Amino acid sequence: MTDDRKASERTDVSGAEQREAEKRSGPESIVLYQAVVLKGEHELGRPFASLWWSALAAGIAISASLVAEAALRHHLPDAPWRELITALGYPVGFLIVILGRLQLFTEHTVVAVMPVIGSPSGHNLGRLARLWGIVFLANQLGTFLVAAAFVGAGVVPPWLAHSMVEVSKPMLGHGMWSTMMLGIPAGFLIATVAWLIVAAKSSHFWLIALLTYVIAIGGFTHVIASAVDAYVLVLTGNASMGWALVGFVLPALVGNVIGGTGLFALLAFGQIKEEI
Repeated sequence: MTDDRKASERTDVSGAEQREAEKRSGPESIVLYQAVVLKGEHELGRPFASLWWSALAAGIAISASLVAEAALRHHLPDAPWRELITALGYPVGFLIVILGRLQLFTEHTVVAVMPVIGSPSGHNLGRLARLWGIVFLANQLGTFLVAAAFVGAGVVPPWLAHSMVEVSKPMLGHGMWSTMMLGIPAGFLIATVAWLIVAAKSSHFWLIALLTYVIAIGGFTHVIASAVDAYVLVLTGNASMGWALVGFVLPALVGNVIGGTGLFALLAFGQIKEEI
């Protein structure tokens, strides 16, 4: 075999390896950004009814997190590791909502921010405000309705309802400032989920489970998932509606928006703005 032929074969192999390497390397940041923008444009253009019913379903479905946490807590002994195991229930609601492609504030809504950041205008800001308003209100209504069903309609056994209250009570110890600050990392992590799901071709289950588990064990606050806890406390007489709306929902909302929209979206856009 001549030296030229050997060199040619080495080049062919190298080319094949290069193509395989490119295949395995995953999409570039600019490609991810464009994919997120397309997804965001779709969300911004969806009709009211589609957004409302999807978001209402998400508010109801996210309650599975509290149900799972409460059930685990009830069946576990009072040990130092109890909270770590109880927190394994927290991702359940997020898995249902995100894999089911339901409208959850801070997940789908942060995706809609990307096209607005890339092309800021009054029209786009109006579309974003419309999306946020519909999704947030429907999410909150869903969480309140399901909390009322848990507490007043007897759809869960008494021991589980009692355990839900016990899981929820620690949030009463946080003031408005603390709730807002704890909402920032939660917003950032959920925005990360939205970004990575576009990048990951598979393993969505583990990606969602891991990042939302971090929210649980970190004691961070999510304005929708933790709203179920807040309304359970209200409906059982452990807190007032004023506390739920002003002491929890408002600061958690601000924190989630800062973490998800302010920090993550701007940082994600910043890394590719010179490539657009």
